[in-house]
Amino acid sequence: MFGGVSGRIQKDRQKAGGLGSVQQAVRYQNQDFQALKEDCLQNGTLFEDPMFPAEPASLGFKELGPFTAKTRGVEWKRPTELTQNPQFIVGGATRTDICQGALGDCWLLAAIGSLTLNERLLHRVVPQGQSFSHQYAGIFHFQFWQFGEWVNVVIDDRLPVKEGELLFVHSAEGSEFWSALLEKAYAKLNGSYEALSGGSTTEGFEDFTGGVAEMYELNELKKAKERDLYRIISKALERGSLLGCSIDITSAFDMEAVTFKKLVKGHAYSVTGLKQVERRGRTERLIRIRNPWGQVEWTGRWSDNCSEWSSIDAAEKDEMLCKMEDGEFWMSFSEFLHQFSRLEICNLTPDALSEDSTSFWNTTMFEGGWRRGSTAGGCRNHPNTFWINPQYKICLLEEDDDPDDDEAACSFLVALMQKDRRRYRRHGQDVHTIGFAIYEVRGCPSVHMKKDFFLRHSSCARSETFINLREVSNRLRLPPGEYLIVPSTFEPSKEADFVLRVFTEKQSETQGVFLWLFTDRDLQTDGFSMESCRAMVSLMDGIFREFDLDKSGCMSSYEMRLALENGGFKLNNKLYQMLVARFADNEIIDFDNFTCCLVKLEAMFSTYSTKHKSNFNQMLWNKHICFIKKPIK
Repeated sequence: MFGGVSGRIQKDRQKAGGLGSVQQAVRYQNQDFQALKEDCLQNGTLFEDPMFPAEPASLGFKELGPFTAKTRGVEWKRPTELTQNPQFIVGGATRTDICQGALGDCWLLAAIGSLTLNERLLHRVVPQGQSFSHQYAGIFHFQFWQFGEWVNVVIDDRLPVKEGELLFVHSAEGSEFWSALLEKAYAKLNGSYEALSGGSTTEGFEDFTGGVAEMYELNELKKAKERDLYRIISKALERGSLLGCSIDITSAFDMEAVTFKKLVKGHAYSVTGLKQVERRGRTERLIRIRNPWGQVEWTGRWSDNCSEWSSIDAAEKDEMLCKMEDGEFWMSFSEFLHQFSRLEICNLTPDALSEDSTSFWNTTMFEGGWRRGSTAGGCRNHPNTFWINPQYKICLLEEDDDPDDDEAACSFLVALMQKDRRRYRRHGQDVHTIGFAIYEVRGCPSVHMKKDFFLRHSSCARSETFINLREVSNRLRLPPGEYLIVPSTFEPSKEADFVLRVFTEKQSETQGVFLWLFTDRDLQTDGFSMESCRAMVSLMDGIFREFDLDKSGCMSSYEMRLALENGGFKLNNKLYQMLVARFADNEIIDFDNFTCCLVKLEAMFSTYSTKHKSNFNQMLWNKHICFIKKPIK
């Protein structure tokens, strides 16, 4: 128990010192790229990664498992064995460097393709200075954002090959290998190549930038929401967010089919600008789109040679057209909503933005977990256990600065992401169905709200749906005030770790809600006499009987929490999870273990208080386990 606490304290100290930032990424699996490379150079050897070996298990576990048809005959070869003059990057990274292989990870490749459009972000993921010539040692490294921190992933350059060709991602160039090595590093991070099969482009966006993604189905957009979306896009561009749009396909024949007005179906476009122009006495809203191919362009209204341009100010026209790159075009915003099916926005955190950015989200992140028997209460459909879920308080202090909006409201994003689920696929597990609810808690202290609160109050906002994706995110607007965010799985007793991120336009205050341990009714002792022990057992017996409703001699771990509170002990989630793991058996606790639990809690407090006598009412081990002793009145 205490080892876990001390480890957490150490991690928090390192994080406060910058560990986990882009500039000081965490060494994944504790592998030091520079030290490993220097060791290989000194010994004249090529690096072989023991943490992700060139073996069948690294390929997969089911369709790509050992002895399957897809992996039969696979060899692992270095680029130097595949071509005479291998290159890391030739003439800059472009989308043509990314050709899909025998793996269903097109979602990842689309994200990599978008990354090539932003050189600054690309170089955070693909560090510069790597090559197959200068100081080559068969070792490469890449950086990814993972659940609140950047990690540096080291790999060797042995790649899976079948019949002389790369099995997975490859470059059209043939002698260029940065994309294949990037895919391998991401596969290592997720446990295997097969773990990358199936996903959303936004997942790749987030792991390459640390941002939070939103998705808008344009076909379902109500007319009244068009103005809101224009404002959202405008602010996203102002903040340097990544924006992409696409047209849905209805069949395999539609893939990359060109429409009558030269838009490509199933193809990822970038949104690069917005502009309002005056034309014939009325304001028209335009949006600038880029086709990464740089060839096929829109031929409808406001296209390059369209007559609409002759009816606006000449200087404005020249400015708008001369600043466009190859493949960029303008179209009316209403036409955009009609032609395109989906808009994706990846909102970047301040560290991902350029130094001259003046507008960005304020971000706060919490780490938590759902544990069976203690903090995995399920959604609101389960009122008896919903309250035990982790709770986080947010104070929205300032309303938005929007002169066109008369509503006094604060805009914010809530993003709930479950951790490491791709790694669990090997064991037959996948993502849980998750979501969140938000409650107004005006004037309430920062304590964990109980069952009665949720029975009496309805949520004021919630995730649009509970869904089995890695992340659920929603943009919300609420009046200034205090709110409680309750993340949960759809069903109770589903275990997972998660990250909860809150992005606010204005400054806000956020905090995890602690359950204070030891309230006014706490016992005080310098030791336990025989008489004290008899009294304590009698007290515990009374408490136990009160919560042993079926008189079975046992209580559930959920009832145990209420019983402990009734006895004067209040716990935060972390400590409660530890106690359930230690004293409960299959979520059931008997009287002996209940008594032992309470005695140990009291003994811990007594020991700590005698060693740290002071006038302070609060004794803090760390921000995760907190003991409070209130003054005696």
